[in-house]
Amino acid sequence: MKKANILLNEPVAKSVARFLTAICYFLIFIFVVGLVLSFIGRQTFVLHTSTGTYESAIFSERNRDWSFRGPTVGTNDDIRVTAVAGTDEVDLITHIGLSAMYAINIIPLIISFWLLSRVLNNISNGRIFTEKNASYLLYYGLIHMAVAVLVPFIKLFISFIANQFTNSHISIATGQNLLTNLIPSIAFIVAAYIIHYGVHLQDEVDHTL
Repeated sequence: MKKANILLNEPVAKSVARFLTAICYFLIFIFVVGLVLSFIGRQTFVLHTSTGTYESAIFSERNRDWSFRGPTVGTNDDIRVTAVAGTDEVDLITHIGLSAMYAINIIPLIISFWLLSRVLNNISNGRIFTEKNASYLLYYGLIHMAVAVLVPFIKLFISFIANQFTNSHISIATGQNLLTNLIPSIAFIVAAYIIHYGVHLQDEVDHTL
């Protein structure tokens, strides 16, 4: 227990916060790259054609005998596309739908990790019990809660809309990790309340003095 308390040392905590801030920026960069890859057709999905099923198909490659794939992105969802009958092609509208589903998942994460980086940056500079930190953590938790609860329904709606305008067909199974994603979101909201409460306690002490 005493060894673990070393992590509560202020210089160590500030160093860890600086390191985690850099990790947040790195993740944001990775997410942005992922968005670009999705938009240019390098998002994987299961493709059903008249000649067979391809587990990791991508829109940008028509030849399915891949020797070198290059970078691709995907989600935890089970996304399946049935190609156009006769041509075994995937329509552009389907690609747009797939990219929209990827974006609706990733953009909230980019925003949330930027908010978390602000909290960590404040901690590394010794600003811990502040209203801004409480707000950033609250928004972080709410965004991840929305990703866990609402985004699966939005993805289903996007696939439904895309299927109305295309000859290929998207089907998606999503929301499998709802509870896994929801519980940490609630924890961050609780952390936001703790910091908010700490700010008010500090204000009372300052007024008393």
